[in-house]
Amino acid sequence: MRVRDYEFNLRELAGSLGDFGTLVPLSIALVTINGLSFTSVFLMVGLFYIVTGLYYRLPIPVQPLKVVAAIAIAAPEDVTLPVMAATGILFGAFLLALAFTGLIDQIAKLFTRPVVRGIQFGLGLILLTKAVSFIQSRELFVGDSGKEALVGSVPVNIIIGIAGVVLVLLLLNSRRFPAALVILGAGIIIGAAYGAFRGTDWGFGPTSMGVFTPGLHDYATALVLLVLPQIPLTIGNAIVGTTDTAKTLFGEGERTRRATNRRFSADTGLMNIVTGLLAAMPMCHGAGGLAAHYRFGARTGGANIMIGAVLVVIAVAFGVVGVVLLSSIPYAVLGVLLLFAGLELALLVRDVDQKRDLFIVFLIAGIGLTTTNMAIAFGCGIVADRLIRWAKIGI
Repeated sequence: MRVRDYEFNLRELAGSLGDFGTLVPLSIALVTINGLSFTSVFLMVGLFYIVTGLYYRLPIPVQPLKVVAAIAIAAPEDVTLPVMAATGILFGAFLLALAFTGLIDQIAKLFTRPVVRGIQFGLGLILLTKAVSFIQSRELFVGDSGKEALVGSVPVNIIIGIAGVVLVLLLLNSRRFPAALVILGAGIIIGAAYGAFRGTDWGFGPTSMGVFTPGLHDYATALVLLVLPQIPLTIGNAIVGTTDTAKTLFGEGERTRRATNRRFSADTGLMNIVTGLLAAMPMCHGAGGLAAHYRFGARTGGANIMIGAVLVVIAVAFGVVGVVLLSSIPYAVLGVLLLFAGLELALLVRDVDQKRDLFIVFLIAGIGLTTTNMAIAFGCGIVADRLIRWAKIGI
């Protein structure tokens, strides 16, 4: 074991928190709206983080399946626990099939460099847009529907957000005071001052968990409503995009030897089958999450092991009050984390200098930003890229 593969320090810990802006809002919403077990959700996320950290030795992220989460939150009456279980099992089986047959590598050939950069740039812009919406939110916390927090007529989140951006800029390269740790700690203190923990019954222990056996109707609903819409985004961002981002940030060589399309597809598939049996949150990797971890200092698998251990402890020991603990982080703090993650991801476009390639990048990013549907965006991008190359169209 080499020290550079697993480092355990404040910089790595700070970097491990960089993707909270994506993880916390979606997971809390799935727990509170769709009735997922808090312990099941965060236990699986924590274990997946630990496993990926040990195996890849890089700060590979663990994220919710965004399309699945968005549809589930919007239609809780249709996405029951058995349907969520069926989603994980079906999705996992599909990714395992792609990995073991080698089809994932054939599909990946459609994702040329400008297509991948377009996906990354578009996702970066979407993260920036989401960050701004978080910072502008008049509700201070996740779940504070209709409850405004204002100073005069100015949302408290805007004040926190501006101060947070300045603070992160000042501490971005600090090893003594890592930016993500400082801003997250400050956010929880502010949350406590605004009554985030008021009336909380500080009970300990996990929430209830169970093994689910979906029926045929559950599988059918999951396939049409959740799995099929998610597949294109997962292949483009969570597999191909993560592979490319890892090699861009950490270089080609021994460190990224295991970061391949086939291995990301296989580990995501296996973990989702286990997650599905517990009706927990379906998960994947992601280029944006990797950029977030890297931006805030994570460079080794140690970051994954630390955040994974923290989430496992929270899931098992604090499951009863876990929603309160994570909901105490103001929207603006999550927004600042998203802001810098989006910038890091968007800046990967800097190695594209050909006009034809830039056309594809901006086409995908533009469609993705206006529709917020990256599956449609990179589908259009792949078609345009192939057409331009086939017809030898000059741009």
